Amino acid sequence: MEFTFSEADEAFRLGVRDWMAAHLVGEFKALGSGSRLGEHEELEVRKAWERELAGDGWIGMGWPEQYGGRNLPITQQMIFHEEYVRAGGPNRVSFFGEELLGPTLMAFGTDEQKRRFLPKILSAEEFWCQGFSEPDAGSDLANVKTTAVRDGDEWVVNGQKVWTSLGHIADWIFVVCRTDPDAPKKHQGISFLLVPMHQPGVELRPIVQITGTAEFNETFLTDARTAADLVVGEVNQGWRVVMGTLGFERGTAFLAEELRWHDEFSKLVAYAKARHLTDDPVLRNRLVDSYIGLKLMKLNGMRTLSSLIKGGSPGPEASIGKLHWSGWHQSLGELEMDVMGAEGLVLDDGVVGDFQYSFLWSRAETIFAGSSEIQRNIVAERVLGLPREP
Repeated sequence: MEFTFSEADEAFRLGVRDWMAAHLVGEFKALGSGSRLGEHEELEVRKAWERELAGDGWIGMGWPEQYGGRNLPITQQMIFHEEYVRAGGPNRVSFFGEELLGPTLMAFGTDEQKRRFLPKILSAEEFWCQGFSEPDAGSDLANVKTTAVRDGDEWVVNGQKVWTSLGHIADWIFVVCRTDPDAPKKHQGISFLLVPMHQPGVELRPIVQITGTAEFNETFLTDARTAADLVVGEVNQGWRVVMGTLGFERGTAFLAEELRWHDEFSKLVAYAKARHLTDDPVLRNRLVDSYIGLKLMKLNGMRTLSSLIKGGSPGPEASIGKLHWSGWHQSLGELEMDVMGAEGLVLDDGVVGDFQYSFLWSRAETIFAGSSEIQRNIVAERVLGLPREP
């Protein structure tokens, strides 16, 4: 693995830096760079920021030109994310469209689906959410109970999804449905549907988390309808499409988040130094251990990216990265609380601070995007070739 930046890459870096300085101002700058996504009026500002990025081609910059992207090399995509974090860029709300559905459509969608949806993802005109998990189908996603029944030129969808991130700002949801209830195996008879959110058959109920925010939702689909041609891949063969989407989610999609965590770690070190806490050898050792974990995360990410440069695609090895970063960030949150000490037990004017928010949010990271238990099974069976779990 060799990862170096060329003169062209470094010139690109200066261009990104100048663009961020010119555009990340005013209400956009006021959004801050923390993990929280905000609510109500602030979400509209975040949508406007996405359109600001879209106006100069910063959404889908790695997408092929034939789909409206800029086909930038991986090195320049990395540079953009580095400079974005360095400038204090806001957390993104176009994630599900740009990083998950877009690549999925390019890999499995029809030409008409690509023409219909990809341009509006790139322009930040339409936002997406993910309808995978259900009350009885989280890590065991093949256990989905949501059904889709063909009715003439439409599908009629009934069921419940849970943990629908940013569903309250989404225009569309990609839904894993059971379209053949008589299929002999639960991984069969599943289809991947694109469903409009703004219709009478879709009801959202926000889930307030321990952070005090509500990025998640329960989604109830009651005779919700979508066009018959909005199945991605073949009908009843959606499991292959689902695995492709999860590969993007666990592989390259969290590159920007990893860079943001580097910034979070640096702020923790600065916090500890300002309070002379680094004189404690035990704390220093924990900080060093966290730093090593961060570097391992980066190297593993580069290994994945190196395979992409050579024309590969995210495979089961992406589970190694997901397993590592979720556990690492939980440990960082615990370290942040220990560094804050008693100060971490109280709120400043009733507001959850950045370190406190990170600690509380990280509790979910070993569950969402595939639980750690599932990741270990994938690594064991599909990477190491060990016997399948009974």
